[in-house]
Amino acid sequence: AVIDHSPGYGSAARYIAGTVGEIAQDIKGMPIHVSIVETMGRNTGWIAAASALGRDYGYGPDLIYLPERTFDEQAFLEDVQRIHKEKGGVLVVASEGLCDAQGEPITEPIFKTERATYFGDVGTYLAELVIKKLGIKSRSEKPGIAGRASVRWASKVDQDEAIMLGAYALEVMQKGISGVMVGLDRVSDNPYEIAKKYVPIEDVMMHEKTMPDSYINGRGNDVTEEFMTYARPLIGEALPEYISFKESL
Repeated sequence: AVIDHSPGYGSAARYIAGTVGEIAQDIKGMPIHVSIVETMGRNTGWIAAASALGRDYGYGPDLIYLPERTFDEQAFLEDVQRIHKEKGGVLVVASEGLCDAQGEPITEPIFKTERATYFGDVGTYLAELVIKKLGIKSRSEKPGIAGRASVRWASKVDQDEAIMLGAYALEVMQKGISGVMVGLDRVSDNPYEIAKKYVPIEDVMMHEKTMPDSYINGRGNDVTEEFMTYARPLIGEALPEYISFKESL
């Protein structure tokens, strides 16, 4: 909540940007359906938002829906129908924690424990909504924990920062300082530069860093260039680029 980003985010962002990019190639090759990709992020949309980073390489989602914004079912259907008429295939990325105007999850609860209530898959719900309301073939994909377990998509920037913070945590501990968490501050976007720091643990526990308003577009179905500037350095080296024989003819 009080740092620029946490270790692991850069790799999770790289994974979702790359994976959504691969799905985009499938849709581009056979543009007949709507594909909904559900990402992790019950209360915040950082991972879903990162899917937009593939646009720097010519691919990415058409629509992005984040839990920081109220989900408007009618606006969603209008967005999908408009793009489907324009392109044929539609790629949507949605966070698992989308809520309606009353602040309630858009899916029904399916399991409850003492600590939490678990809801149905948002991706499946949205895909069925498209089929029922628009009569368009739709399917959902849910990478889930693969995004935080994938080594192949790890960001070198993220790896280096994680090692640096691990060493820094030991330095702080050896100085007899406790009750703190080590973290990073952003010094510069371009060139990318960060600084180490530590913060009182009470400033972090039970708090979440949500996407700022300036990172989300006015309609609530995409991110802004300000978010792209923030996230670009974190995913490290360039993402893959894909050749289109159709477009090169």
